[in-house]
Amino acid sequence: MLFFLLSSTKNEKTLYRFLITILLLVLVIGSLCILIAARFLVMPLKLLTKATKRLAKGDFDVKLKLTRKDELGILARSFNETARELKQLETMRQDFVSNVSHEIQSPLTSISGFAKALKLDHLVTPENRKRYLDIILMESDRLSRLSDNLLKLASLESTHHPFVLKTFNLDEQIRQAVVSCEPLWAAKNIRIDLTLPIAAKITADYDQLNQVWINLLGNSIKFTPDHGTIRIELLTNSHVHTVSIQDSGIGIKPEELSHIFVRFYKTDKSRNSLGSGLGLAIVKQIIVNHHGNIEVESTVGQGAKFTLCIPISPPNKL
Repeated sequence: MLFFLLSSTKNEKTLYRFLITILLLVLVIGSLCILIAARFLVMPLKLLTKATKRLAKGDFDVKLKLTRKDELGILARSFNETARELKQLETMRQDFVSNVSHEIQSPLTSISGFAKALKLDHLVTPENRKRYLDIILMESDRLSRLSDNLLKLASLESTHHPFVLKTFNLDEQIRQAVVSCEPLWAAKNIRIDLTLPIAAKITADYDQLNQVWINLLGNSIKFTPDHGTIRIELLTNSHVHTVSIQDSGIGIKPEELSHIFVRFYKTDKSRNSLGSGLGLAIVKQIIVNHHGNIEVESTVGQGAKFTLCIPISPPNKL
């Protein structure tokens, strides 16, 4: 038995309409997919590109409002975090430039003013001339110290800063630091109480740690009144040396404790103070470089206590 398939015009039209319908459905679905892709993929990328351009121009207040949980959402959150960090860095940079400008401008103004006064012989007496010259020398020394401290802090924060390890007695180094500061504390009749074990060995950078004791002692002497007391105690175990320096000075306000290690920060808020506000920042960086930590506690009117913990031996890699 044989069967023959014969073409039919009706069947062809039906098939043609069916194919057209399928094509239209494909086009509609494809268009919807494109719109969805534009909504959920292309638009966020455009927003990210626009925000990146604003960030590159210095607009650190830019923020992407994407709450998605996919990769684009993670990217948006990372972008917002980066923008916040850059804004903080920019604020720190502006504060740093402002502080440096002020610290430099103040002594320069004094030097310039008194130097001009010295040119007016008919208005300057011999007594005033000597006083003016002393002020010029003092302000020049202040500029020199500021420059040295800025260079020192920048060097300490650099990964290329030289780190010279040496094994020495920490107790002896602290005693020598106290002796070197004797003119300062003796002039104010300050009592120094030392509690130091004998031969407390440590392996560290001798010059850097010596700078720590000089800075902390100088800071304590500065804020301790006449006939006050500074107590220095060294405790040690098999791994860490703990040094505490406590004074009977004016103390530090609670709201200022978290800022005292910030460069140029001054607790007395006196812009005319001879200090640069870099001493404690240098101390903090040196201790960090030694993989130690430093803490401060204080009560206003009862003095301040700095506690430093320093490893006896350095980590394998500094």
